[in-house]
Order: sequence, then C-alpha cells, then structure tokens
Amino acid sequence: MPKNLLIIESPAKARTIKKYLGPDFKIMASVGHVKDLPVSKLGVDIEKNFEPDYVTIKGKGKVLKDLKAAGKNAEAIYLAPDPDREGEAIAWHVAQELGKGQNKQKIYRVLFNELTKKAIQEAVKSPQTLDRNKFESQQTRRILDRLVGYQISPLLWKRVKRGLSAGRVQSVAVKMICDREREIQAFEPQEYWSLTAHLEGSEPPPFGAKFFQYKGKKTDLANREQTFGILSEIRELPFEVSKVTRKRTKKNSPPPFITSLLQQEAFRRLRYSAKKTMSVAQSLYEGVSLGKKGLVGLITYMRTDSFNLSNDAIDQARTYIEKEFGKAFLPDKPNRFKSRKGAQEAHEAIRPTSVALAPKTISKYLSREQSALYELIWKRFVACQMSPAQLDKTQVEIKAGNAGFRANGSVMVFKGFTVLYQERTEALNAKNKKQNGADTPLPPLTKGQILTLLKLDPAQHFTQPPPRFTEASLIKALEENGIGRPSTYAAILANISGREYVLVEKRRFIPTELGFLVTDLLVKNFPDVLNTTFTAQMENNLDQIERGKEKWTDVLKRFYHSFEKDLDKATEGMKGEVLTEITCEKCQRPMAVKSGRNGIFLACTGYPECRNTANFTRDEKGGIIIEATPDAGEEKGTCEKCGKPMVAKNGRYGPFVACSGYPDCKNIWAPDPVSTGVPCPEEGCSGILVEKTSKKGKKFFACNQYPKCRFATWDEPYEGTCPECGTPVLSIKQPKKATGPIVACRKKGCSFKEPLSTYSDKTDQK
Repeated sequence: MPKNLLIIESPAKARTIKKYLGPDFKIMASVGHVKDLPVSKLGVDIEKNFEPDYVTIKGKGKVLKDLKAAGKNAEAIYLAPDPDREGEAIAWHVAQELGKGQNKQKIYRVLFNELTKKAIQEAVKSPQTLDRNKFESQQTRRILDRLVGYQISPLLWKRVKRGLSAGRVQSVAVKMICDREREIQAFEPQEYWSLTAHLEGSEPPPFGAKFFQYKGKKTDLANREQTFGILSEIRELPFEVSKVTRKRTKKNSPPPFITSLLQQEAFRRLRYSAKKTMSVAQSLYEGVSLGKKGLVGLITYMRTDSFNLSNDAIDQARTYIEKEFGKAFLPDKPNRFKSRKGAQEAHEAIRPTSVALAPKTISKYLSREQSALYELIWKRFVACQMSPAQLDKTQVEIKAGNAGFRANGSVMVFKGFTVLYQERTEALNAKNKKQNGADTPLPPLTKGQILTLLKLDPAQHFTQPPPRFTEASLIKALEENGIGRPSTYAAILANISGREYVLVEKRRFIPTELGFLVTDLLVKNFPDVLNTTFTAQMENNLDQIERGKEKWTDVLKRFYHSFEKDLDKATEGMKGEVLTEITCEKCQRPMAVKSGRNGIFLACTGYPECRNTANFTRDEKGGIIIEATPDAGEEKGTCEKCGKPMVAKNGRYGPFVACSGYPDCKNIWAPDPVSTGVPCPEEGCSGILVEKTSKKGKKFFACNQYPKCRFATWDEPYEGTCPECGTPVLSIKQPKKATGPIVACRKKGCSFKEPLSTYSDKTDQK
C-alpha cells in the first residue's frame, strides 16, 4: 500500500509522475482549484481587513472528500500543483483542508519545473514548505479582481446594459485597443516621395540607390514638384561613387522562449491564439507517450518570464551543436540572457527537457499542433546557444550633381544560428528587403567609379497609421507596459475576445461601439483602474508581496482608499452615456451615445421632455454620421385612434409605422411578418410559420394564426418529416463543431440529424 500521497493539479500528469515515483506514492489530482470566492456575492469582508470568504467550488466536494480519505492513511503528503502563484494558491487551500484534524501528517510542497525522472525525484527528495508570500500575492490579485469586477459591473448593468462586466486588467487591455483605434482614426496621412536610381557598374549585378541628400544636407522629398525638379536636374549628369564603407557585423542569437515570446512567435508562425498555444504547451509539459519510452514530459514549465537556463540544459545543447554543426557554430562560452526588469525569474526559460529528443525523431508520436509547437521550442533553445551570424555590409554613396544617393548591400559570410532558426519577423523583413532592392549583394565598387544610369524611378508614398493590435502585438504591448504576468496573458486575451467590447477581423482587434462607450465611461469615472501606469504598479506591488517586502493588506488598503471614493462618485453621478458634438434637431440639446437592447444609438440628453433618437455610423475618422431613416416621415394612412397621419419609422427592431401624434398617441402598426412558407406542425392548424422578433430582439418563428395557435420555436423550421420518428417539420441548427448547418428532428429524444446540404439533395431527388 502506498505510504505517501502526492497531489497534483492536472490528472494528465499522473501517469508521467507515477512512472518515476513507483509504488510508494499514490498520485491524486485536485483538478484545478478546490476553493474560491463565492459566485453569488462579493465574498470579501472589507471591514475585516479584506478577509476573503472562501467556499468549496461546486463539484469539488467529492474531490476534497477523496483527498482527505487518502491523506488519513499517508505518512507524508506532497502538494505538487503547478509551480506558480496559481498553483501555490491551490496547494494552500488543499493543505488547509487536509490539515484539519490531521496534524500528525507532514505536508510538503514540491515544485516540478519539468516532468523528467531526475527533476521529479530530486523535487521529492528535497521538499519545501508552503510559500505564504506567494499565496498571499495570488490572493491579493484575486481580491483586487473581485473588488473591481463585482463593484463596477453592477453599475454598467444599471447604466448601460445588463450582462456587461468590467475587469481590472481586461478593461485596461480593451482601453489600449480603443486608444489604438482612435490613433488610427485621428491619423492624417502625410505625402512623401522617394527617388531611386537604378545603376550598373562594370560588373553585375545592377542595383538600386535611394536619394538621401541635396547639396550635402539630408533631404526628404515632400512632393511631386520637388522630386521631379531634382530628377530633371540630374537626368543627364554622371553618377559617381563618392564613398564606399565596408564592415563586418554580427547578429546574435535570440534568447530562449519565455511565455510572452512563445505566444507571440506561435501566433506569427503557426497562427495559434495565446489560449491554444498554452493549451498545447501544457500537454507537452504534462507528458506524451513516446512508444517504448512511455510517457515523457517534453518541455519545461511554460509560464515563466525568466531567460535563465540550467547548466545541464546548456551542456546538452552545446554537445548537440558541436556534433551536428561543427565547432564553428559553438561559441567559446555559453550564451547568457538577461531577463527584463521586474521579472519574477521563478523558473527556467521554456526549453525541451532533452535536446536528444529532436523534433523529427518524435513527430510521429505527436499531434500536428504538438509537433509544430515542440519544433519551435526545440529549435529556439538550440539556436540560443549557437554562434552569431556574420554579415559583410557595404554602404555606397553616389553623387550626381548636387544630389546624393545611397545603396546598402549585405552578404551572409557565416550563417551561425540562422542555419537552424530565424524569427518570423526577421524572415519577413529579409524577404521584403530583397523584394525592394535593399540589403542585397552589390557589385565591386570603388571611389571615383562612374556608373551607368539605367533609369530614375520616382514614387509617391503616404505615411501609414499604426496597425491594429494582433494577439502577438497586444501581448508585447501588455508586457512592455508591465501589465499582466506570464500566467495571465492568455486569459486576458480570451476574456476580451469573448466580450462584446471587441471584434476580431483578419486576426486583428477592432473595438465595437459598446467597447468605446464602456471604456469612455470607465476612464471618466475610474481613472486609476483604467490607467496603464497604475495597473503596472499594482503588478509590481504583487511582486513585492511575493518577495515578502509588502504586506498584502497594506496593498489592498491603499488601492481601496482611492477606489472607494471613485465608486461612491460613480454610484451617484455616473450616466450611461457619452456626450457628442451632435445637436438634437428638435430641441438643440446635445445628443449622447447610449446603449439599448439592440445596440448603440444616439439619444437626446433632454429625455424625457425630448425623446429624439437616431441610429448612427462612424466615418473613417471616427466622426458620427446620423443614418437617414428610409422613407422617414412618409405618410402611411390615418391613425384609427386619433385621426392623425401614420408615418414610416425605423426602430430598434426594424421598420414600423407609427402615429405622428406620439407621445400623445402611441398607436403603431407592426410590419407584416416574413413568411417561411413552412406549414404549422400543430394538428388541425392551417397556419404558416412566420419570422418574428421577441421583446429582447431575438428572432423566433411562430404560427401566423396566433393567438388561435400558439406554436413557436427558436430554431429555423424546415419543411419535412423526420425519417426516424415521423415528427412533422424539422429544425435547422448550426452546431459549434459542425462545418455547416444541419437538419435535426425537433422532438426531444430523437437523434436524427444530417447536414443540410445532404438532406436537401435527397429531398430534391425525391
């Protein structure tokens, strides 16, 4: 019977760890967190020094019961959740539960940076105590997020729209996306020109030289007149080499991956989202079955901000490099990389657990995603210990009268680490430079040499606005601003992508009108929470708690002192609208952007005296353009209630006809519903199913004989009979994992379903 109990976070690790610890250990999993703040209330007693009210997570009662039962018979309990703050919080809560009435047991903390035999056995031989500082740092983050989310979100529900939420870090990320969009909208393109001289020396190849100075001074070409003036001046003049500069440069190898760099590179190369990257990396860390070798953890822990590498790993890489590439590719000393300021450096960089497990040798055991990500990590690690690439760079200056031109050329004389690995951005830059005639090989040139002019090529250009954020560039911006930590980037991006605040088009984040509205309201009412510097400082405070240099309650007190004041002001004075420069055409008061059941619209601030509203769009500069209502004001008959004209209008649920005497008379005529052509399935009913809209703006389908017949369904109906149970009228559905719509039986319990295209082909043939 096992003497020891080892508790891990994920069941997927169990087989890998069991393989190396043997029969003396019983391996069990907590399956993530077992306790958390309650969902139904704030769960933080602010008056009692921010005391958290932890409760057992729904469904985890049985897990804890089983862990306690196993712990009673164990001589020692080893807690081995992931080696980060989140894992420390899990270990702490498990220890609290298992320690109740079981003080005789010795509870230890073990950290597995990699799931290899050596690492696992050494960790168990040298266990640690639980890290209170690390736990309190994570607890502080959780309480901060709860205070912000549970106290600001209800305001958004009341003032803007029910169901909205605010997050301490996610809201800052959305603000960054909104700020970037406004930069793009405010951007004014500036015209500029280039002038390229295509030249040829006494030997090939021909090359291009860019204009860069006039009369000895650096000069930018601003317009067509200036450019063509210089062009006409030098067209017939000789082009003479005035200066040749040659030098050898080195390009050092990139550092190994940390979490943010892995997410960025995986996005650029593999088009993986941060969430997918971390999911695949987790599976590589937990272990993959490699045939006769059994389960093997392939990479070190993937949530890290440290460039540190163990001496054993470096020795493995250097041995491999010398054997496979030769001594020339091996630097005299191992390459070391300095982590950024403020890095926690709790773990090594992300690397393979064994360099001997080359990607090609194990790819048959991995999924396509695992293989691609593992190869990326493996190559980056090996390349980081290789010699620099060496290039011979040549810069040539050429004179033609008063005009000066410059050409740059480079030749790779030693590939160094690039023989194995090139960053995605570097590869693209090299390709672009080659296509544009820059940094390509130049012919042999000497000072005073006269060149042959092949042609002069003037070109007009315009400056470009900053690009919208991709996942990669947003992670980079978050890291540069000190916002978030390795374990939070994927969650931040997943959260903002799942909200109504941003859209993702062509892999780039675009804020919605709701995103702009909520961000503007939060910036106005909670300036600290939405301030990037403030958020970054809070991350530093959490680091200080982990290092034991700050008391967690002091950090919360300082935060809540200012937050509470903002919260009180917002509770009293926050309005769910943002004023615009648009004036109401009826009463001349300002119009404001507001949110309603069916989206964002303009409304007069004079409500309820003035009820003028309008839909709007934005021009390319972000300016508001009021949408014209089709046939607005066109008379559509006479109101049977008051005798005034009925007029066509466009509302939140589409076009309708309303009495012109509103608000005194509120008579409206709803438009005729759109018919589906599908007969009502109710027995004895001769009605047709039509498309309707619910009070909340959701589309549904109902019989046109209502209220005589009350049949209704959310699914789009399809005329036909279920071939399995005979139920009349089928439903069209769009499952998440299906490649297209399917036809399914609407009767509960019937399993019939078939792709719409296949089913319709069959019915057409019949």
